[in-house]
Amino acid sequence: MSEVAEFNLAAATQAPVPGARRRRGGHVMILAAVLGLAWIVPFYYAVVTVFKSTSDYASGGPLSLPHAIAPIIGNVVAAWQQTQMGTGMANSLGYGVFGAGAAVFFAAMAAYALARIVFPGRPAWFMLIFSGTIFPFQIYLIPLFQMYARVGLFNTRFGLLLAYIAICIPFPTLVLKNYMAEIPRELDEAARIDGGTHPRIFASIILPNCIGPLVALFLLQFTWIWNDLIFSMVLTQDTSRRSVMNTLMVFQGNYAGSTPNLVITAAVLASLPTVLVFLVLRRYFMQGLSLSTAR
Repeated sequence: MSEVAEFNLAAATQAPVPGARRRRGGHVMILAAVLGLAWIVPFYYAVVTVFKSTSDYASGGPLSLPHAIAPIIGNVVAAWQQTQMGTGMANSLGYGVFGAGAAVFFAAMAAYALARIVFPGRPAWFMLIFSGTIFPFQIYLIPLFQMYARVGLFNTRFGLLLAYIAICIPFPTLVLKNYMAEIPRELDEAARIDGGTHPRIFASIILPNCIGPLVALFLLQFTWIWNDLIFSMVLTQDTSRRSVMNTLMVFQGNYAGSTPNLVITAAVLASLPTVLVFLVLRRYFMQGLSLSTAR
């Protein structure tokens, strides 16, 4: 057999069979459909439960359609009145806005120093900040609780806010450092020729070029703070200072067996602020993702 014939035979044996390719594509579509269904079912359950009364929920299955849509108003009013949802949302909103905003701003300053200023010990400082993303957050609970009890920060909004800021700084610092390092340094040199200092360069050149990543990181940290339960539960004792997730936990423990439709309604109410924040800032969020991907 000639070398050409042997090459053609090898190529024919290695080429994918059209039928096998179609079967593989069918398997992928089935897997995608199953995963999509696994994501959709919980949302469907939450939506239909909000529209059910307690008797309607008990008479039908969890996924059955409601007999009437009027109970949604009563469910919202009852869930709001039977919980401290307003206080919990106000606390979580304050923790999320100020905590995530301060953390991203401090992370931007740290990233600017690590990416664009040469100083002794810079790698050591970076590793020290980066170590905050390595260890699980739960190992900080006991030391924080003991320290807060000694210095008087336990059961205070300021103490919980400080904990959120400190926890949310390392990851944005890592992301922004890599992003700022790719901004042309000629901009810094031109600003220094005009007498620009580091604060001026940071505020007038670097930050305007990082709006997308800053907003994306703010949304991520805001969502994490809003959904936090364990730090709020350990570092605070008064329900007037705890987050909305603590409110949901108490409400679920008291009413999950008798009025599960109200518990689901309260959970949906608690999730709305994060959805609204994303919808308001989605343009900047997508811009940050696209710029990060392009770079």
